[in-house]
Amino acid sequence: MRIEKLNETTKKNLLEDLLKRSPNSYEQYEKSVRKILDTVKEQKDKALFDYTARFDGAQISASTIQVTEEEIKEAYEMIDENLLCIVRKALKNIESYHAKQMQYSWFDSKPDGTMLGQKVTALQRVGVYVPGGKAVYPSSVLMNIMPAKVAGVEEIIMVTPPGKDGKVNPTTLVAAKEAGADKVYKVGGAQAIAALAYGTESIPKVDKIVGPGNIYVALAKKAVYGHVSIDSIAGPSEILVLADETANPRYVAADLLSQAEHDELASAILVTTSMELAEKVSKETDIFTAELSRGEIMRKSLDNYGHILVADTLEDAIGAANEIASEHLEIMTRDPHQVMTKIRNAGAIFIGEYSSEPLGDYFAGPNHVLPTNGTAKFFSPLSVDDFLKKSSIISYSREALEAIHTDIEQFAEAEQLTAHANSIKVRFEE
Repeated sequence: MRIEKLNETTKKNLLEDLLKRSPNSYEQYEKSVRKILDTVKEQKDKALFDYTARFDGAQISASTIQVTEEEIKEAYEMIDENLLCIVRKALKNIESYHAKQMQYSWFDSKPDGTMLGQKVTALQRVGVYVPGGKAVYPSSVLMNIMPAKVAGVEEIIMVTPPGKDGKVNPTTLVAAKEAGADKVYKVGGAQAIAALAYGTESIPKVDKIVGPGNIYVALAKKAVYGHVSIDSIAGPSEILVLADETANPRYVAADLLSQAEHDELASAILVTTSMELAEKVSKETDIFTAELSRGEIMRKSLDNYGHILVADTLEDAIGAANEIASEHLEIMTRDPHQVMTKIRNAGAIFIGEYSSEPLGDYFAGPNHVLPTNGTAKFFSPLSVDDFLKKSSIISYSREALEAIHTDIEQFAEAEQLTAHANSIKVRFEE
C-alpha cells in the first residue's frame, strides 16, 4: 500500500480520488437505465420477463415470477443447519438492537383547550432489493427486512435476480423467510426497481425501496426517488482505520482487506500517527493478499483506492477521519473510547482491536446499510426510522384560538395572504 504524509495536499487528493467512485460519476449509464425504467412503466410484466431473459438468462412468467411456498420449503432442505442456526442468532441481535430505535405517537394537552402531538405510522408497503448473481448476501436480507418488520410495515416485498435455472439462491430465500418477507419475486436490476416504483400486473407498487445493488440499481433508485422514497444511493464499500503505535499491524491489515475484497472500487484507508505501524501494515497486506482467495480483487482495490496516511498528531488524524467520513471507521488507539467522542462523521464506529468491521456486517445487531462516499456527514445508517412517517397533530378549542386569533391574522396580512387571515377571522365575526 502507498504510504504518504498527511497534509492538506494529500488529504485533498484522497477526497477527490474517493469521489470518483460515486454513482453520480456514472452519467454514461443513466440513459440506459432511463430506457429500462420507461419500458417497464409502459409494458409492465412483459418488460420484466424480457429483461430477465436478456440479462439473467432465465425464463420467467406470470405463473413463476413469485417464489412459492414449495420453493421456500426446498430451500430449507438445502441450507446447512449450522448456517441456519447462525442466521437465527444474528437475526435475534438485529431485532433486539432495532427495537430500541422504535418511536411512538405522543400528544400534549393543556388546560386552555390546546392539544399538540405527533402521530407515528409505519409505511404500508416497502420493497427490498437483494443482489443476486455470483454473490450471495443473506446478511443484507436480514439488515434490510428486520428494521421494516420492527417498524410494523404491513407488507414487505423482496426482489432478487434468479439464476439461469429460474430459481433464487436457497440461502437468500431462507434468510428472507426468517426475517419476515411477505413476498419474494424473481427479478433484479433496474427493471426490478422500476417494478417496485411503478407496479406491474404481478408486482405491486411500493412506498419505499431499500437495499444495495450494482450501478444500474443505484441509478434506477436515484431516478425513481420522489415517485417513491428510497434509503440512499449506495456507493462502493469503504473502511478507515484510525490507529496509533499501540495497534496490531496484522489486525489492521486484515481489517483493511475485509472491505478491499468487495470489489476493485472498494476503499481501504489507514490514518496513523506511527510510520513504523504504516510500514508493517503495508507488508502484512502483501502477505494476506497472496494467501486469500480474492487476492486479485484486493490488489486492484488497494492499487486504486488504498491509502496509508501518516499524521503528525492524533488530532490531525482525527480531523482527517472526520473529513473523509468513512462508511466504516475502526479506532485502534491507546484510548479508543476517548477518540470516539471526537468523531463526528462515520457510518459505523468500531471501538478497540476486537471490534472488527465484519462483526457489524453479520452479527452485532446495528445495521450494516451505511452511508458511503462522504455522505456520513449528513446521512445515517438504515434504521427503523426509515420505515416510519410522522404526522403533526393540532387541535385548538374556540377559547384557545380566540386568545391568539389577532396575532395570526396580523402575521398572515404581513405576508399579504388575506385568505389565510380571513380563515381565522370568520370564526370570530360579530
